Amino acid sequence: MSFDVAADAYNRFMGRYSGPLSSDFADWAGVRAGERALDVGCGPGALTRVLVDRLGVDEVSAVDPSPPFVAAVRQLFPTLDVQLAVAERLPYPDDLFDHALAQLVVHFMTDPVGGLQEMARVVRPGGIVSACVWDFAGERGPISVLWRAARELDPEVVDESDLPGARPGDLERLCHAAGLVRVESGALEVVVRHESFEQWWEPFTLGVGPSGAYVTGLTQEHRSALRDRCRSLLPEGDFDLTAHAWAVRAHA
Repeated sequence: MSFDVAADAYNRFMGRYSGPLSSDFADWAGVRAGERALDVGCGPGALTRVLVDRLGVDEVSAVDPSPPFVAAVRQLFPTLDVQLAVAERLPYPDDLFDHALAQLVVHFMTDPVGGLQEMARVVRPGGIVSACVWDFAGERGPISVLWRAARELDPEVVDESDLPGARPGDLERLCHAAGLVRVESGALEVVVRHESFEQWWEPFTLGVGPSGAYVTGLTQEHRSALRDRCRSLLPEGDFDLTAHAWAVRAHA
């Protein structure tokens, strides 16, 4: 899989879901004016925008391991503190932030427990660590239709249902393993309108993330079969797609 892609490609692929998710996630985390927050795995800046709107650019920092994403966020907010870094090695001192948030990131961390421990390290004592991930295991994520079709055509396909955090209780267990306390869990929901099947399908051909890598790695014959099966699973014309995410917030 790869997230070393242009910001526009990611936005066309996942930004249509992560954008509306960001406000709900910030609400869930309890982000309020007067606080300082770190966006861990900021991507092209969906959550960063929300945090800047609420807190001001001087009170927000962001990190991401993808150079194109870091460049995109710097272009959006030239004075923002945004750095190239992974969650497991955050370039900040202890006790700096009130919040550390990871939207759609924990399931792609090399070491999720270590990443959450780092997030806890950089928030003040009693500060809040929050995360959310799509409910891939429950087939309620925004790309679950594609993986359903892929499994029907190839039962041996490796989808995203076993990624860390994708199953009920996963995020809570990871937080406890990271030494976080007062762990609370919940669920978030977004509804996204698609004008056509083609608008839904085309972003999968951009090679973003595990599903994009899967689609672009298929032969033309198998890609066409997957496309046709996906079409049969979705409504004709425009349609709404509801995506669910597991969420957790805990204290350092």
